[in-house]
Amino acid sequence: MAGGYTHKNVLEAADAAERFGFAETHESRFPSKDLETEQTGFAFHRFKPGKRQPFGHMHNDAEEVYFVVSGSGRMKLDDDVIELEPLDAVRVSAGVMRAFDAGADGLDILAFGPRRADDRGDVVQDWWSD
Repeated sequence: MAGGYTHKNVLEAADAAERFGFAETHESRFPSKDLETEQTGFAFHRFKPGKRQPFGHMHNDAEEVYFVVSGSGRMKLDDDVIELEPLDAVRVSAGVMRAFDAGADGLDILAFGPRRADDRGDVVQDWWSD
């Protein structure tokens, strides 16, 4: 780590959504390793216009904060659904299931939490259905 910092473009990080077969609905990039973070977990999610995340997920021991960079949509948190617009921030406690649903203009989100290799989260396919 030169000079106590690391500078990267998040789009240089591998797209995990593509790797796991979710490219039709979104991109998910986890640049913590690329940024050489020691304690901070960080992700960039880009949900395509009108697409819903095909799974819900939760963490057993990790709180996360989601920040809407651009676009709009909805977020399901357990049984609640909230509307999202640019510059909204949502704190989600450990144990809360969550998923995203992009509006007509797509939805770009940053996610922050502790960097923990032991809590990748639990995933439930097709968790959000109307």
